[in-house]
Amino acid sequence: MSETPTIGSTLPRRQLGRYLVDWRTRAGYTQVKAAQLLEMGATSLNRLEKGETGRIKNMVIQAICDLYSVPPDLAEAFKGLAQQANVKSWWHQYGDLIPKNFDVYVGLETAATQIITYQPDLIPGLLQTADYNRSLVQLIWPDETVEQWEQRVQIKTQRQRIVTRKTQPVKLDVVIGEAALHRVAGSRAIMAAQLRHLADIGARDNVSVRVLPFEAGFPDGAAMPPYVILSFGQDQGGAHVEPPVVFLEGVVGDMYLEKEDDVLHYYRRHESIEAAALDETTSRVLLRRVAKGA
Repeated sequence: MSETPTIGSTLPRRQLGRYLVDWRTRAGYTQVKAAQLLEMGATSLNRLEKGETGRIKNMVIQAICDLYSVPPDLAEAFKGLAQQANVKSWWHQYGDLIPKNFDVYVGLETAATQIITYQPDLIPGLLQTADYNRSLVQLIWPDETVEQWEQRVQIKTQRQRIVTRKTQPVKLDVVIGEAALHRVAGSRAIMAAQLRHLADIGARDNVSVRVLPFEAGFPDGAAMPPYVILSFGQDQGGAHVEPPVVFLEGVVGDMYLEKEDDVLHYYRRHESIEAAALDETTSRVLLRRVAKGA
C-alpha cells in the first residue's frame, strides 16, 4: 500500500494529513501500529500524514478511514482532498470532489499560530458573539431548524477557543472596517454587546483589534476584499514550518494562495491598511462609543 513520494506538499494534502493524524489519535493507534494494521510501511504513513505523498489512491484513504471508523461523509471528503491537483494556488469549489458541508478552512485555522485578517463589513468569525453569529446563521440557512442553527453557533463558539485558551493561544491581528460597526446584525442590542466584546477581547495580549475609519479612505488607492493570512510558526532556524496561506472566501468556492509573491502582496497590503487604521487604544474607545449609541 506504499505510494510514490512527491517533492514538497500541497495545502489540501497537508490538511488531509492533519485529519488523518487526528482520527488515528482518536482511534488510539500509534503511527507504527496503524501502519502494521494497514500493511504499509510506517515511513509511508508518516509521509501521508505530513502531506508529502503524491498519487494517493482512494483505496488507501478508504482503508485508513475504515480502520479509524471515520464516518462515510468525512471519508468522502478525505478522498476528495487526496485527489486535489499539486498546485500552489488552490480553488476549492463547493461540492467539487469535496462535499459542500465539509469545511476545509477550519482545520487550517486550528493549525495556525498567527491569523491576520481584514474584514471591511463583517465582524470576523473568531470574534463574533453567539447572538451576532446566530443572527447571521438564520439568514444563511433559513430552511434549517432551530436545533441546526444552534449546532452551527456552538461549532463557531468551539472554534473561538483557539483565541482564549491558556496554552499557546493563536495570535490574532484584526483590522475591521468602520462600516462593520454600523451594519446591524440581529438588533441594536446585539450589536452593542458585540462591539463591547470586541473592545474587551482586544485588550488580550494575543489579540489586536483595530478599526479602519471612514476618513482613512482607500489605502494604496484600492478597496480590498476580506482576507485571512494564516501562518504556522517557525523552526529554530527561523524558517516557516509550513508556507503561510492566504484564504479568500467566496460565494461558490474558496481560494487558498500559497505562492510566495501572492502571500507577500497581501502582507504588504495589510501593512498599508494597518498604517491607515486607528491604533488599538483609540479603536477600543471608538468601539465603546458606538456601542453606547447602538
